[in-house]
Amino acid sequence: MNSPVMLDRRSVLVGGGALIVSFSLTPSFAQHQDVPSPTPPAGPPGSLKISPYLDSWIRIDADGSITVFTGKAELGQGFKTAFQQIAAEELDVAFASLKVVTADTGRTANEGYTAGSHSMQDSGTAIQNAAAQARALLLGEAAKRFDLPAESLRTEKGAVIAPDGRQVGYGELVAGDLLHVQAQPKSQLKDPATFKVMDRSIPRVDIPGKVTGGEAYVQDMRLPGMVHARVVRPPSYGAQLIDCDTSDVEKMPGVVKVVRDGNFLAVVAAKEFQSIKAMNALSAAAKWQENARLPKQDDLASVLTSLPSQDSVIFQRSDPSAVAQKTLQATYTRPYQSHGSIGPSCAVAHLVDGKMTVWTHTQGVYPDRQAIAQMLRMPPDTVRLIHTEGSGCYGHNGADDAAADAALIARAMPGTPVRVQWMREQEHAWEPYGPAMVTKLKASLDAAGKIADWNFEVWSNTHSMRPGGAGCLLAAQHMAQAFAVPPAKPLPLPEGGGDRNAIPLYTFPNAHVVHHFIPDMPLRISAMRSLGAYHNVFSIESFMDELADLAGADPVEFRLKHLDDQRGRDVIAKAAEGFGWRAGKRPPPGRGFGFAFARYKNLAAYCAVASEVEINRETGRARLVRAVAAVDSGQVVNPDGLTNQVEGAIVQSMSWTLYESVSFDDKRITSIDWQTYPILRFDAVPDRIDVHIINRPSQPFLGSGETGQGPAAASLANAIAHATGRRLRDLPLTRKRIKDAIDA
Repeated sequence: MNSPVMLDRRSVLVGGGALIVSFSLTPSFAQHQDVPSPTPPAGPPGSLKISPYLDSWIRIDADGSITVFTGKAELGQGFKTAFQQIAAEELDVAFASLKVVTADTGRTANEGYTAGSHSMQDSGTAIQNAAAQARALLLGEAAKRFDLPAESLRTEKGAVIAPDGRQVGYGELVAGDLLHVQAQPKSQLKDPATFKVMDRSIPRVDIPGKVTGGEAYVQDMRLPGMVHARVVRPPSYGAQLIDCDTSDVEKMPGVVKVVRDGNFLAVVAAKEFQSIKAMNALSAAAKWQENARLPKQDDLASVLTSLPSQDSVIFQRSDPSAVAQKTLQATYTRPYQSHGSIGPSCAVAHLVDGKMTVWTHTQGVYPDRQAIAQMLRMPPDTVRLIHTEGSGCYGHNGADDAAADAALIARAMPGTPVRVQWMREQEHAWEPYGPAMVTKLKASLDAAGKIADWNFEVWSNTHSMRPGGAGCLLAAQHMAQAFAVPPAKPLPLPEGGGDRNAIPLYTFPNAHVVHHFIPDMPLRISAMRSLGAYHNVFSIESFMDELADLAGADPVEFRLKHLDDQRGRDVIAKAAEGFGWRAGKRPPPGRGFGFAFARYKNLAAYCAVASEVEINRETGRARLVRAVAAVDSGQVVNPDGLTNQVEGAIVQSMSWTLYESVSFDDKRITSIDWQTYPILRFDAVPDRIDVHIINRPSQPFLGSGETGQGPAAASLANAIAHATGRRLRDLPLTRKRIKDAIDA
């Protein structure tokens, strides 16, 4: 990968450029949880609110080349391709003629974290409107040159064309600060009926390098003169380094430095395998004092519900006329779960002339820069973070910590690029996990078989300890002058954290929803894809099936009976139709059908999933045979990309639901490899997944990256219950739990 190129207006103009590189990077977008106001003030749409100048998003050079900028990080969602399509469509240029630059504190707007399925909603909307307004400005400039009304002109292939055939390229029109203007609240967007680039399944631009062995990830980075570092992590939370003789390690072949700062211990070598051997030797030399501090894993639900909590009623509805007759209650649990990134975390850092550059797969370059600058006690403007894709993550895994490791080591080696690569056992033992959760539900049916009252309680830690301050970084916590872990805070509704999707989209006459926020964090936790929505939707949609059974009703018809949202009803109907769902239809022997639905966060994309599961009653093994999903994410940009997201959500959720659980004893995490932390293997992948898209032309983009997690889990659980006649409520639904339920 190339070393960074720092651009400023002077260097571009001297080099013959004709446009603006004066990006308006508004300070510190305080997006601790990517949450837009429920009633946003009037202003430009999407992330144009926080970085309103058009040239923060679109750059046109004198040669007509176009660059699009986004503060979001490509994680495999495919948005880099979608953003390129959006800009190409609104600017009337060929898709291949422009490029997209992703999150970089030196070049892009501060869009906080790439999280919460906000990329299309925030950045995609900003790029669409910025491109449309840029095109209008280009038309206006050309109109002056041609002395013609702007409405008489048209754009095509990067040029403005007059009725008499005269044309002028965009590059000729951008002299001065043409695009250095603030965005307007409204843009004249293209009619979807005229789309040439959007609503097309254009192949993703990030795929070729990943499937041909090219430089696709930060793990692939190699800079001239780069050295390799490995960190020796403590054996457990809170362990103290009491002694370490480094003399023998320092004499090992290739070793150039041992770095120690309190409990932070690392070794640097010229070659990667030299650093691994030195790490192992250094680990053997280190002596640690440990303390038993982890909870009892076999009684985790009781541990969580007994911890002090901050309780709040987040939804209340009352109608005394509804009369309850039959009542059902249930408790559902979720364990701690790992991101299980296929490639352990990695980062490269380089300190040159007092300026630190870090290449990292963090999901928040600006918040992570703030944390690293604080840790190093450097001014933030002397630290630059450049997002570089990592091989596997949705949420807060070890990426930010690896970036901090690399920066701390690079500070000790000015002028030398330092690459830090975590080991598998370090990733599994030290990354922040998805929090364990407990939900308790109670509901009653009236004489007509409808839900008369609904009670839902959820216990959960916070779902974000992302950097923003140094105390969220392992390296900073382990330094001699350690930074304290900041107090955990609940994430605010309407999007929420542990209470995300805890408020049902269904309409019940009486409803009571309580969030028990647990500040104490027995294990290191943070954001994991879909946050609390995964477990809350699993719980709600499993319970809806249980209530449908109590009412003697078909599960799909039962849901529709309680749902007023028409777009939600359309998604349910489409998934049921695609699956061939019919009330009373019997599955083949040994199989079961399941259905589930949710609108992610009750304000993003809608998704319904129908599943067919096969159960081996001798072993308890459950296999998802096929899944049929329907999704409504508003205006569709790339149908194949949207399909990829829903397919991926189903497969990942299947892995969580059937296999994944962090294990630990009273001192240490014990699930440190793929045997102790099993995930879905290729031989268990469904035979087929069908995704039906409901396109809503001209409607706002709705985040879809996490919409499938909850419905997929509940649909799978409901199918297992249908096949076995036994309801399992504790995740994961392992073959042992299924077998025990069958034999009970």
